[in-house]
Formats: sequence, C-alpha cells, structure tokens
Amino acid sequence: MPRTELGAAGPPVRCSGLLKIYRAPSGETHALRGVEAEFASGTVTAVTGPSGSGKSSLLAVVALQERQSGGELWLLGKDTSATTAGGLRSLRRRHVAWVAQRPTHSLYPQLTAREAVAQAVRSRGAPAGDDVLARLSLSGRADARTSALSGGEQQRLAVALAVTGTPAVVVADEPTAELDDASADLVLAELARCAAAGSCVILATHDARAVAAADRELHLRHGVLSSDQLGDGPAWAAIDSTGRIQLPAAALSLFPGGRALVEVSGEDVRIRPAPSVGHEVPR
Repeated sequence: MPRTELGAAGPPVRCSGLLKIYRAPSGETHALRGVEAEFASGTVTAVTGPSGSGKSSLLAVVALQERQSGGELWLLGKDTSATTAGGLRSLRRRHVAWVAQRPTHSLYPQLTAREAVAQAVRSRGAPAGDDVLARLSLSGRADARTSALSGGEQQRLAVALAVTGTPAVVVADEPTAELDDASADLVLAELARCAAAGSCVILATHDARAVAAADRELHLRHGVLSSDQLGDGPAWAAIDSTGRIQLPAAALSLFPGGRALVEVSGEDVRIRPAPSVGHEVPR
C-alpha cells in the first residue's frame, strides 16, 4: 500500500475551481481556468490536450511544484492553500513524487543511480531492497552517476525514484516522450505496477502509447477540463461548478455565431445553434 500517514477518506487528489495565472510584463496568461477534477488511488490517469492546454501547469500544481493562483487543491485530505510551507515540504518529500518533463530536473548529477534510489528510500521511510532498477533495465548502470546516463536512462531513473516506496501520489510530465517503444513499455509497466499497489498516478502526455495504457483520460483545452473518459467508454463532456461545458472540436463548426440554444425537456437536454439576431426561434 502507499506509504501515507494521513489516511484521509475520499480521493487523494481533488481540484476545485483551480486557477493558474502566469504574470509577465507583456500581460497575464491564464493557464488553468477553473479546473475541477478528482483522482483516485489505484489508477493511472492520462491528462491530454494540445500544447498550451494547461497539462503541465495542472501537474506542476498537483505535485506542489507551483502554487495555484486560485481555487482549491486537496491532497490526502489537506487543503494545500491552508498548509504551511513546512507542511508542503513534508507532503512532497514523503507522499508526492514528481517526474519533471526534463529528467535532469528530477535527478542529482553527483549521485549514482544506486545512491539516488537509496536517498529516495530514506526520504520516504520506505523498506530497502526494492529491485526497481532491475525492473527498469538499469541494473547494469547502478553505479554510474546520473550525469553520465543517456537521456533515456535518465528518464527511466527519474521514474524509478518516483515510484520507490510507492508514494500516495505519483505525478509525471511526459514520462515517455523521448523513449523508444521498449523503454516506454518499461516505464508504463512500472507506473501501472505502482498504481496496482495503491498509488494515484497522474501523467501528462501526447503519447498514444501512454493514453492506451491509462485507466482514464482527462482532456484539457484552453485551461479548461473538456472531457473525461474511462477506458474504452464514452468521453463524457465535463461540466464545472459554473455550468461551463466544452463542445468537442468537431462540433464547433456547427456554431459559427458562437451562440447556442439550450432546450431542456424532462431529462433530455438539446443544444443547437442559436438563430441569427432578428430571426424567430425555429420550432
């Protein structure tokens, strides 16, 4: 089971109206616009969407690498906006693992692969003797410094460190982006193994291999949660607390005026293009 001392009921990760705004002299960029989502233990969730959709921003906030600009993030029953800096450090160290998009950002170059795993074991209070390096085909590189590893080896090591001790939450940004099929299979199998042991695994990806291996796909567009799909089931449109819903991109051409007529009849809801100004509503 994941190593957690908090034991909170409910999902280990819950986002409510999550906002992320980046400010620059040229103006503001709204990366997240009120994302509402929950992530369960024992599952792998793939967060997808085009570049600039907010995937990396969402993962950075969930992994406590960045603070949200607004809304709520609950981790293991704790409201992170009301948690002290020391409390957040403790959450990160013991319960939340992070795999950065560039693996060197997750590694200490002066350590060997074996020493890096041992450090992760100590940080999380995990039992020793894990064969994670073997599972990720890194046994032969165990005594090499991380700075001497190839890019693919560094990526696999970053994943190895993240899953060591089966933390409650594992967050990985594009963990298979630069990997060949064989290495990607090792990484995805290790993330699935970690989820099967009880972790909540969240990854951002453009990789069809990773999406196919996930239990669930959340699709973002323009910083808003667009759809939610479990396995091979239907992709359900997401509705946030303000009532916003994103139409699939294929349907947008049906609404050239940018307005929709919403009709409710019993349990049925119909959305169709609104009539042009000055015209009667068709019946």
